[in-house]
Amino acid sequence: MNPLKQLAETGQAPWLDFVQRELIEGGDLAMMIKRDGLKGVTSNPSIFEKAIAHAPEYTKEFERYVHSGDHEPMAIYEHLAIGDIKAAADVLLPVYHETKGRDGYISLEVSPYLALDTEATVNEARRLHKAVGKPNLMVKVPATNAGIPAIRTLIGEGISINVTLLFAVPVYEQVARAYIEGLEHFASKGGDISKIGSVASFFVSRIDNVIDKQLQDKIDAGGDAAALKPLLGKAAIANAKVAYAAYKKWFSGAKWQALEAKGAHTQRLLWASTSVKNPAYPDTLYVETLIGRDTVNTMPPATMDAFRDHGKATPDAVEQDLAGGIDILKSLETHGISLEKVTIDLVADGVRQFANAFDQLLGAVAKKRTALIDLNGAEIEADAALHAAIEKTAKRWLAEGTIRKLWAGDKSVWTGTDEDKWLGWLTIVGEEHTHVATLERFAKAIREGGFKHVALLGMGGSSLGPEVLARSFGHRDGWPEFHMLDSTDPAQIATLESKLDLKTTMFIVSSKSGSTLEPNIFLAYFKARMIETVGQGDWARHFTAVTDPGSAMEHVAKHDHFAHLFHGVKSIGGRYSVLSKFGLVPAAAMGIDVANFLALTSHMVKSCSASVPVDQNPGAQLGLLLGVAAKEFKRDKVTIIASPKIADLGAWLEQLIAESTGKQGHGLVPIDAEPLGDAAVYGHDRVFAYLCLKGDEQAKQAAHVAALAKAGHPVVRITVNDVAQIGQEFFRWEMATAIAGAIIGINPFDQPDVEASKIKTRALTDAYEKGGSAPHDEPLFHEHGVAIFADPKNAAALGTHTTLAAYLKQHFNRADAGDYIAILAYIERNGSHMAALEQIRTHLRNTRKVATCLGFGPRFLHSTGQAYKGGPNSGVFLQITTDDAKDIPVPGHAYSFSQVKAAQAEGDLSVLVERDRRVIRVHFQNVQHGLEALHKAIIHAYH
Repeated sequence: MNPLKQLAETGQAPWLDFVQRELIEGGDLAMMIKRDGLKGVTSNPSIFEKAIAHAPEYTKEFERYVHSGDHEPMAIYEHLAIGDIKAAADVLLPVYHETKGRDGYISLEVSPYLALDTEATVNEARRLHKAVGKPNLMVKVPATNAGIPAIRTLIGEGISINVTLLFAVPVYEQVARAYIEGLEHFASKGGDISKIGSVASFFVSRIDNVIDKQLQDKIDAGGDAAALKPLLGKAAIANAKVAYAAYKKWFSGAKWQALEAKGAHTQRLLWASTSVKNPAYPDTLYVETLIGRDTVNTMPPATMDAFRDHGKATPDAVEQDLAGGIDILKSLETHGISLEKVTIDLVADGVRQFANAFDQLLGAVAKKRTALIDLNGAEIEADAALHAAIEKTAKRWLAEGTIRKLWAGDKSVWTGTDEDKWLGWLTIVGEEHTHVATLERFAKAIREGGFKHVALLGMGGSSLGPEVLARSFGHRDGWPEFHMLDSTDPAQIATLESKLDLKTTMFIVSSKSGSTLEPNIFLAYFKARMIETVGQGDWARHFTAVTDPGSAMEHVAKHDHFAHLFHGVKSIGGRYSVLSKFGLVPAAAMGIDVANFLALTSHMVKSCSASVPVDQNPGAQLGLLLGVAAKEFKRDKVTIIASPKIADLGAWLEQLIAESTGKQGHGLVPIDAEPLGDAAVYGHDRVFAYLCLKGDEQAKQAAHVAALAKAGHPVVRITVNDVAQIGQEFFRWEMATAIAGAIIGINPFDQPDVEASKIKTRALTDAYEKGGSAPHDEPLFHEHGVAIFADPKNAAALGTHTTLAAYLKQHFNRADAGDYIAILAYIERNGSHMAALEQIRTHLRNTRKVATCLGFGPRFLHSTGQAYKGGPNSGVFLQITTDDAKDIPVPGHAYSFSQVKAAQAEGDLSVLVERDRRVIRVHFQNVQHGLEALHKAIIHAYH
């Protein structure tokens, strides 16, 4: 009989602290039960990390599970781990039956991330108990302050528990009390308490590790070596002896005997952490000295092999010289070593170590999963200082579990205001995929309804996402042509209408709140036009509404019997809504395979999930780069470079980044569609994001980006594998923006300064409605149909000049290093106007060497307008307005579209002035002439 098997004669059960598939499938576990008298198995995150991450026997099952339907790392780990636990439980089941439920258990640990949350621990333990479904499972719960009440609750529900991370005798006594109270509760409900098993895992060697170091430090510092040296390697065993004495006290007497009569098992002490860490000590030290009746010793394989080879099974060793053990503990206190503090620290450290092991496990699973799925890749190139700062922040986020908090809706990740109410975008992809049949039916109705055009009427988040999809995917054969209106400029409206055959057009009116000015007046206009075209009885079949439940737009759609009505999600803000109905309804109408699009997007969602550690999490990595670069290195200009086919992604990113982060004087300023330039024209205030679509690579872009990286600018290169995977970038950047906002210290889900501009616009349109006229200011300068306007403070800063060029030079010279120039053009957004303004911004960028932005109003008001007004005061603004050649009245109102646009421009300008921004307005009598004059003046100013 080998020494391991002899332990049974002493009353102690040997358990194995290790589990791996090969051990089970290869028959070694069954052999150890027979040969060594093995009675049970324990596991923990460290054990599973070594097994799943490194053992080759998991590879095929890993691949099979991922390919059966993508899963996030936590689900993959649980699938594999629970498979092992079930298989091991089956091997151990005869032991369980032979010992009548006393032994034959295998343990599965509740996530160590939940160690400080009672309710979450209880729910997780219930879930694991049900998922494994074996009578000989013990769910492992830590003996933290939050864990102890969970233990009582779970025992009271008839769930067997392995209590882990026990170091202190007083805490053990709390655990014993919780166990007994749980048994009493379960018995009171008529439960069979003979079916409940429990062990209290009392850790050993870790105590010696800490106390030996403290003793040695005292000796090295000149302490009483003669008194201190005999205490080395003695504290852990002494502590265990006292714990065993407490065990005997708790499980004796009338109260316990009453439970025992009903079949209750004692909650045995299980000696854990029994491998020797100090090579000077015998390798079987924590086995031979802790043998005792009704105890368990769980040994790692090496310790078990050592005891089998040369161990000595001395009965009742743990009860020998209890008084001597107590004296050792008293002596430690006398010499200034607090066992209480050591054990408190060890619990905290144990939780941290298990969490770290879980991080490593999930990180390894995430890495293996990424290699098996079609995920857009990203590479970050930055200097050593920025990399170090990112790594430092990443370590803090990992230690604090910030990504898990974010997914849990913990608003303390940000400012602690109302962020928890705006996180519906985190789960919307899965929800929409589950109900994708609704969108597929809508797509069929559009295709079979004879519609040749689909026109989206919206603003900001309701329009920019669908525009990206339309431009990126292109027109699809057999499907309607997609159009979009997000401007009150009369020429823009007329241009759209000229492209439409109203009889074959479906309008999608998109508005979250249903009260946004622009979609409502767009609806009013095209409703009137449609009635003129198809008649009063048939116009509504040409309209679809996408809006939040309960909105004014929902009321209109129902009252007027729109052909279709789709609901958004109230907990998703407009700029985060592209993966909800606001983006997916237009996508379905233009013939995009929405089911496939969502399936591909879900790869990124799961890659950014709560169970993916920061260093493997693509959204977190990008967010840390943006946030840290801005906060610690003043690189707050995010310059977007994209392949031509996905270039419109930049406009969507502008809104997401600017409106989310630009507030309270902080934030990121996105720079989209800025023409490429030499590295020398860029300041040290930028981060560059290069989004390259496979098959659409541009050598000039790639060379430009390489030159920027070589010059020392931070660059993130993102490879979009296919246009169908653009949804992955929607989610990556949503996550990154939310994370960057957390680092910067703002709420990324509100837009206070956009609202300020809307209020002023509303006041002016209300005045027009009542017969009022537009405000009239005197220009500072007027020449050949071009006039300059400025408020008194900005006018004083400009001085008095005799030419347009001189005024513009004085104004733009106010842009210093780290500033940016923004051109805000309230004119039709078309190819010729964009080309003319791009020439101007490029010249300004090259001469002033500052970042430049170009926005068309009122479109940008729902996008970058937030950052311009609420972000850092680093912008120098040029607003452009014009006399409209033709105006269009708004049906049902006293004002026209031209007046609305003018009110929006005035509201925009007045808020910029209130925010003490450097801004002037240039007004054209004729757009084409004005743009030519402006370009000539800029060239002249900076020749």
